[in-house]
Amino acid sequence: MSARAFMVTASAFAGGCALALTVPGCGRLPFMLALAATRFAYGTGAGWLGAGIVGVVAGVASFGILTLLFAILRAPILRIALALIFAAPAAVAGYALVHGVTAEAVPSPVWRQIFCLAGGAFVGAAAVARLATSAGSDV
Repeated sequence: MSARAFMVTASAFAGGCALALTVPGCGRLPFMLALAATRFAYGTGAGWLGAGIVGVVAGVASFGILTLLFAILRAPILRIALALIFAAPAAVAGYALVHGVTAEAVPSPVWRQIFCLAGGAFVGAAAVARLATSAGSDV
């Protein structure tokens, strides 16, 4: 791999991470979609540079579409459904975080699952609450 391709891929990954961490509540789903598109493109032979370009395009497109939908939709049930779609990756990340932390600390698999589900639920609820407060300020 050339140094230029490595730098483009690394900067695309760093930009995606910055987007996922700085955009309040709504950057995680586009980031996960971008990573999935990048992995798919690389797995089908696009190479590092092509996969990086596909990932950036997929992330920007999904962020734009979801943000536009959130701004256009006025029905409360549709906005709640869209907020849940935005918050689902945050809940999965909360589950995975608690699972990683409690893997050695909690010997019982049943209690580990209970803690993981509670952690995912709390993180998902926090993401929905952040989206609800940001949506309330727009109205």
